[in-house]
Amino acid sequence: MPSEVLGIQRGASKAEVKKAYHKAALSSHPDKVPEDERTTAEIRFKAVGQAYDILNDDDKRHLYDTHGMSAFEGPQGSGMGASVDLEEMLSQMFGMGGGMEGMGGGIPPGFGGGPRPRKPRKGTNDEQTYNVSLEEQYKGKTAKFSSRKNIICSHCKGTGGKEKAKSKQCASCQGRGSKQGLRSVGPSVVVQETVLCSVCTGTGSIFKDKDRCKKCKGNRVVEARKVLELYIPRGSRWATFLYPKMMNLLTLSRDGDKIVLEGEADQVPDQEPGDIVFTLNEAQHDIFHREGADLSAEIEVTLAEALCGFSRVVLKHLDGRGIHVKHPQPIAHVLKPGQVLKVASEGMPLKKSDAKGDLYLVVKVLFPEQDWLDQHQAIPKLLEILPKPAEPIKADIIDEVEYDETASLDDFGGNDQDGGGAWEDEDVENGAEAQCAQQ
Repeated sequence: MPSEVLGIQRGASKAEVKKAYHKAALSSHPDKVPEDERTTAEIRFKAVGQAYDILNDDDKRHLYDTHGMSAFEGPQGSGMGASVDLEEMLSQMFGMGGGMEGMGGGIPPGFGGGPRPRKPRKGTNDEQTYNVSLEEQYKGKTAKFSSRKNIICSHCKGTGGKEKAKSKQCASCQGRGSKQGLRSVGPSVVVQETVLCSVCTGTGSIFKDKDRCKKCKGNRVVEARKVLELYIPRGSRWATFLYPKMMNLLTLSRDGDKIVLEGEADQVPDQEPGDIVFTLNEAQHDIFHREGADLSAEIEVTLAEALCGFSRVVLKHLDGRGIHVKHPQPIAHVLKPGQVLKVASEGMPLKKSDAKGDLYLVVKVLFPEQDWLDQHQAIPKLLEILPKPAEPIKADIIDEVEYDETASLDDFGGNDQDGGGAWEDEDVENGAEAQCAQQ
C-alpha cells in the first residue's frame, strides 16, 4: 500500500507525505547503494515514486481510498503507465518467501509489516466497445447482453486431469512453464523475452490422453455464458454494471469513457482473473452537439420570422419534448444569422443531481428563393418599412460593372498565371540566388 511504502499513516497530510517521500527516495536511490543491490533499489525507488504520485494527488488519492490499487492497474491506467504496478514491485522486493538477501528477510523499517505472500499474476483484460447514442445518455438506459468467458473446470478443479491421475513434466519447457524467445522490436533489433509454453500452457506438466479430464479435455477451463446488465445513468458519459458486481471503477480517457468490471474476464488457473473493460463510443448526433453538460443545436427561421418575430416549436429535444421559443415583435430584437439563444437548464442532466446544463440555439436565417416577390408594387412598401441604407460612397470616378450572382469562392485564386498563391519580389529572389552563387 502507498502509505506503507512511505511509512506513514493512511490519513497523513500532504506535508507528511512529502517529507516521508524525500526520506524514502533518498534511502532507496539506486546511486546510493552498491552495484550488486541496484536492481532491488530501482524496484524500491519506483515503488516510492508511485506511492508519492498517488498520495500527493487529491483525485488519485480518492481513487485509491475508494477502490484500492485496482484503480491503477490494467490498460485504463491513470497516466502513470500500465507497466508500473506497485503491488507487483512490493511482491518482488519483499514477498518472495523469506525475503531478499541483504534486507533482513522482510520489509525494512518505514515500509510496513513483514514479508507477505506474492499475489497471483493477473490475467489478460477483455477489451470491448459499446456504442451509445446521445438520447440514451440523456434519458438513461439499461441493456442486457450475454457474455461468453472461460471459467475454471468444476470437474477437475482446474488441474486438467482425472482424479488421482498424475501428470508428467513437460519436455518442451522442462517443467518451467515458460521458455525464452526472441522478439523483433525494430529493424535489426531483437530482444529476449520469456513466453508461455504452448505445450503445457504454462503449467509445467501435462497429462496423458487417457488421464485428461473428460469435461475440459485437459484444458483446465470450459466456456460459460453469462448475462450482464449494463446501466447508463442519465446525463453520464460512462456506464456501470449492475451484475454481477455493483461497484465498478469508472475512468476517463481521451478516446472514450471506460467501464471496468473487475475480475470478470476469462479465468485462468493460478491467476487472478482479468477485467472486462468497456470503452464507450458516443455516436455523433444529427441535430445536437454535446460539450460537457451543455448542448448546442441549429434552428432555422425564415427572414419574416427574423424580422417580425415568431412563437413556435423550433426543435424536438432528446426525450421527445418540443422546445417552444417565443420571440415577439416589437419587444424582441431582430434575429441575425449566427446569433445564439441560450436556454438555461435544457442541456444534459448532471449526474447525481436534478440540475441540467444549458442549451445553445444557433440561428440560421432562411432567405427567400429567387423570384419570390411577384408583386412589384410591394417593393416600394418594403423599402419604406425596412431600414434605410447607409450614405452612398463617394468617388471621383465610378464604373458600373456586371456580375455573376451564381459564383462561389471555389474559383478564387484561379487567375494566378504563375500558379502560386503569394506575391514574390523578383529582386529579392534574384539577389538571394546571386548571393548563393558567390558562396
